[in-house]
Amino acid sequence: MTSTDKSENLQLPPEILKRNLKNTNELDLKKLQKSDPVKKQSEKGLDDEEDSPMDPPNAYEEPGKIAMQKEDRSASINIFMQEHEAVLKVVEEFEKGIIEYKTNGYKLTKGINDSFAKFFKCFDDDLLPHNRKEEKTLFPILQKKLILAGEHSKGAKKITAIDVMEDDHVKFIQLGALAFNLLGLATRMIDDRSRIFVLDTAYETSRELIELIKLHIYREDETLFPLAQKYISEMEFEELLKEMEKL
Repeated sequence: MTSTDKSENLQLPPEILKRNLKNTNELDLKKLQKSDPVKKQSEKGLDDEEDSPMDPPNAYEEPGKIAMQKEDRSASINIFMQEHEAVLKVVEEFEKGIIEYKTNGYKLTKGINDSFAKFFKCFDDDLLPHNRKEEKTLFPILQKKLILAGEHSKGAKKITAIDVMEDDHVKFIQLGALAFNLLGLATRMIDDRSRIFVLDTAYETSRELIELIKLHIYREDETLFPLAQKYISEMEFEELLKEMEKL
């Protein structure tokens, strides 16, 4: 854990401080940011490198991974992870559908159409509400804990894993809207060359969205949620769960 002054440490609950004395794992925010795809993050102080999640072969190397036993998870973390599992199943179906759509010359079948409809329904009804729930409940308290514990970037502006996750949430909306609109636009186009160009763009956008969702969930499950278990007290988790139930 990055060093922080004693006055800040004293603000963390004693049980958290005691627990963390036994844990030498450190979040490598630099590595976490480096695999950040889609667009440059200069406005947030993140790295200027622009990587696509489909390019680096080591996107799922364990940057900042912290061991977390299943039995140690709080109820709220379990809910978030179960929702991730449900979303991933739909994403995998969509991935198979979009690949099949391209390989068969963009001929729409019932199976492909069903995978598209199921994904975009899940995107609107499950994934985006899930993200908002994280942003309203878990993220604010964990952001404060990470800054207090020194788990942030060095520099004038303190960047934490929460900033990376919130930025991913924005990208989901951008890429999801673009993919949906391009797929819809292509069905109304008469010119074949223009139609293929739009569909190719829709395919690439969809693949980028798929990989971003998968990478984002991996980051949360393997880094962010273990950090929450590390720094948030049982009493705070109980309050967090109550807030989640209100949404």
